[in-house]
Amino acid sequence: MKKIIIIGATSGIGRGLAEVYSQEDYLIGITGRRENLLEEVCARDKDKLFYQVCDITDTQATISSLETLTQKMGGMDILIICAGIGELNPELSYQLEEPTLLTNVIGFTNIADWGFRYFEQQKSGHLVTISSVGGTRGSGIAPAYNASKAYQINYMEGLRQKATKSPYSIYTTDIRPGFVDTAMAKGEGLFWVTPVDKAVKQIKKAISKKKKVAFISKRWRYVTILFRLLPSAIYCRM
Repeated sequence: MKKIIIIGATSGIGRGLAEVYSQEDYLIGITGRRENLLEEVCARDKDKLFYQVCDITDTQATISSLETLTQKMGGMDILIICAGIGELNPELSYQLEEPTLLTNVIGFTNIADWGFRYFEQQKSGHLVTISSVGGTRGSGIAPAYNASKAYQINYMEGLRQKATKSPYSIYTTDIRPGFVDTAMAKGEGLFWVTPVDKAVKQIKKAISKKKKVAFISKRWRYVTILFRLLPSAIYCRM
C-alpha cells in the first residue's frame, strides 16, 4: 500500500483528500492543530488512517511529529502540504500578517525541506504543495497571503529543478487553486468558486499524473496568463 501524509487535514481540501484516498488502497497520515477533528477523520477507518497533532509554526515540534507519524505508517511515498492561512488585511495590521508568514513561508519551507530530504534518502517520492493562483500578482487587500503564495510557487520551482537534476525518482507537483468553497475563500464578489469535492477530484488526478503544475479549476490557468500580461500601471488600478 502506498503511504500518504497530508499536512493540514482537519478541514477543506486536506480533509477532502484524506477522505477520498481512504476509500482506496492507501495508508494515510494526517496532521493538524485540532485533535478532535483529526480523530473525526480517522474514525472513518482506523486501520488506514493515522494522525499526529501538529502546529507547523513550531518548526522543531513539527519535524518530531512528522518523524513519529512516518514511523507509525512504516514510511512515506507522497507528502501533500495543504496547511495554509491568509486574511484580508487592507489596514496592514502586522498581527494579521505574521501568522500568514509563519505558516505559509516558515512552516511550509520547514516541511518541504524535510520531505525532499526524506525522498532523497529513500531515492523516490512525490512532494505536493497546495499554493494558489493568488501568487501570480500582489494584492493590496491581502499582501502577505499573495506574497507568501508567490514564495511557495518559486520555492517549488526550485525543488522541481533540484528533482530534475537528481538521479532518483523524485517528483514535485504545485497545485494552484483559484477560489475553492472553503473557509479560505474570503471577500465579496467571488467568481468561479469550485466546490470542494470537485477540487479534490481534480487535485487527486493531477497528483496521480505527477503533473508539475496544475490549476484548480483549469480555467484559472487563463486568468493567470492574463494577469501576467497586464502592465503594472493597469493592474495597480484594478
